[in-house]
Amino acid sequence: MPIQAARHVLLCAALFAGGLAATAAQAEGLRPGAVFVQAGGGETDLGAASAGLLWPWAWRAHALGGEFGLQTELFASHWRARGLSGSRQGYTQIGVLPLLRYRLDEGRSPWFIEGGIGLSLTDRLFSTPARSMGSRWNFSDNLALGRQFGEQGRHEWSLRWQHTSNAGLKKPNPGLDLVLLRYSARF
Repeated sequence: MPIQAARHVLLCAALFAGGLAATAAQAEGLRPGAVFVQAGGGETDLGAASAGLLWPWAWRAHALGGEFGLQTELFASHWRARGLSGSRQGYTQIGVLPLLRYRLDEGRSPWFIEGGIGLSLTDRLFSTPARSMGSRWNFSDNLALGRQFGEQGRHEWSLRWQHTSNAGLKKPNPGLDLVLLRYSARF
């Protein structure tokens, strides 16, 4: 492995580990506050299913007529897409994602909007006839619109958009877009 590539891998690994440590320290303890599952699809005949854990942060701020809050997500995804040989290929993605959530009506509304940018790693390079990624390390940009329901708002449905790319750090970098439906349950 060339020295520059090894440095890039070590830098990404250090950033990922540092992000995990920092978000865990900021969260309200090591025990997660929620679990989620999600599924959806995207361009290039891509299908995805994910599961993960959420850690809410204690920080809250009231502004713009609503309430802002933070949470950290740790996820694992399985992607399926048509490979270069024409057969379906599987890819595993893991990641960590800090999210900023905005709830309407000073935080009393069951509706929320959230977004965040995190880091992810796939088990191998994503490569299909339509597009190929230049790196296994990528950023995961996420936006969602959702609604809490049930006793004390412990259940949520959200419609999410996820964009995965390496921000031009390595070529090619076409990026991947997914639309996902998520169900979350808080403990």
